[in-house]
Amino acid sequence: MTKHIFVTGGVVSSLGKGLTSASIGMLLEQRGLRVRMQKLDPYINVDPGTMSPYQHGEVYVLDDGSETDLDLGHYERFTSGLLSRDCNYTTGQIYLSVIEKERKGQFLGKTVQVIPHITNEIKSVVKRMGGDDVDVVITEIGGTVGDIESLPFLEAIRQFSLDVGRENVLYMHLTLVPYLKAADELKTKPTQHSVGQLRMIGIQPDVLVCRCEHSISRDDREKIALFCNVPVEAVIEEKDKDFSIYEVPLSLVENKLDELVIKKLGLTSAKPLDISPWTDLLHRLRNPHHEISIAVVGKYAEHKDAYKSIYESIDHAGMHHQAQVRIGRIQSADIEREGCERLLSGYDGILVPGGFGERGIEGKVQAVKFARERGIPFFGICLGMQCAVIDYGRNVMNLEAAHSSEFDKDTQHPVICLLDEQQNVTQMGGTMRLGSQPAKLDPESVAGKAYGVTEVNERHRHRYEFNNTYRESFEAAGLKFSGTSPDGGLVEIVEIPAHPWFCAVQFHPEFKSKPLQAHPLFAGFVGAAIERHQSRSTKDGLGVSSR
Repeated sequence: MTKHIFVTGGVVSSLGKGLTSASIGMLLEQRGLRVRMQKLDPYINVDPGTMSPYQHGEVYVLDDGSETDLDLGHYERFTSGLLSRDCNYTTGQIYLSVIEKERKGQFLGKTVQVIPHITNEIKSVVKRMGGDDVDVVITEIGGTVGDIESLPFLEAIRQFSLDVGRENVLYMHLTLVPYLKAADELKTKPTQHSVGQLRMIGIQPDVLVCRCEHSISRDDREKIALFCNVPVEAVIEEKDKDFSIYEVPLSLVENKLDELVIKKLGLTSAKPLDISPWTDLLHRLRNPHHEISIAVVGKYAEHKDAYKSIYESIDHAGMHHQAQVRIGRIQSADIEREGCERLLSGYDGILVPGGFGERGIEGKVQAVKFARERGIPFFGICLGMQCAVIDYGRNVMNLEAAHSSEFDKDTQHPVICLLDEQQNVTQMGGTMRLGSQPAKLDPESVAGKAYGVTEVNERHRHRYEFNNTYRESFEAAGLKFSGTSPDGGLVEIVEIPAHPWFCAVQFHPEFKSKPLQAHPLFAGFVGAAIERHQSRSTKDGLGVSSR
């Protein structure tokens, strides 16, 4: 029988339910259990694909092309379980499914209501995650207890334990225990109120994970346990981590959360915990041999979650090389106003990530040009690759009007253009080139040497591509097309062989990087930045000059 853990949150949002859920999944996997992860989001959007990064952070893309919540990135980075579109459902998807069934007459004329029809649909997507090949399903409920949007999900998981047996379900509530500086004490009342709201719904938490700035005393833990009706050993402290999010699993182990989960769910097949790979990882992180700086030039740079997987992938590559990487978050629009010399000088590497919309594009193109001419290791991702092509066309090939038809439909040289199959698309959601697709690599290229293989599968999320009309002229001018689709029809990777390290890709490699297994391209990029840092003198190296 598959066991289920439901993770809810209270008091405030952004407490880290996704990170905590992923850490629990990792610990259970390290004990030999088969784990699957799921996120249920209360917003009405069908998926986050059409949402601004300022609203909900990055859109995390799975192999099957699903556009999902960024918490699924935590799940994949911390665990090995495969994720699919069944791993992320929103209120929009749930209601859409129920309405489609109603239109087909599947409810036999009944009045369709939140209970039981919506809650039954929610329960069905949770049950779908279980099976003979899964020991534990961890389902995170988005939002905060008390939000009106979350009520159907909370009601559904309350009913779920009646369907499968209370012994097969564990309710874990993540809450905040704030510290009041004026009173010099922690306050447990917000946690009491949050748990009280859950209990009014009919859910009695089995475990409380308490986020806090300061350690929770034994007296406070006993107070929380008494008023929230849980054993004192089920009040778990999760103190803020200033050093790294990868400390979270070890903190949970110190508080014996994994042992508590195994005991409460009767997971008799669990093996002794082996956390040594994680402790080795943190040892490398705490004892760097190098220190470098990377500039990430994006249009959403001030919002840390907008490029969450990018930043994590850079950290993974730093741990791979035992290097501390200091990341500079540079607004591309600021470069347009203040120039590259002021904002980018001194960095050991420059990365231009993806994005949508015209704002800040010229700043990204200028950043590419700066890295190319100064010989600074450069990594372009998705739109970053397209900006690299635009820069090369304008400033090396003298195609002054070179641009993407996304931003200038009348450009004289549309070096980036819309795919033929995208020409008549009118619906925005889920209609891009999405998901894992193969790419054939030149084994002698930077990318080919980094991967060590001749074919890879990487995840995509874009509409526009390199315009093959210009391929021969770009190659003649020194740009190398080192990766293409297997049929050669689509450009996947471009490089400048004359540059110390210049690689730009149409896909999103950040979605496949893990802390224990850095992505090869990120590892190569950070390695090149380390080499530049070590060899750099007061004078910058020479890159590819403009013609």
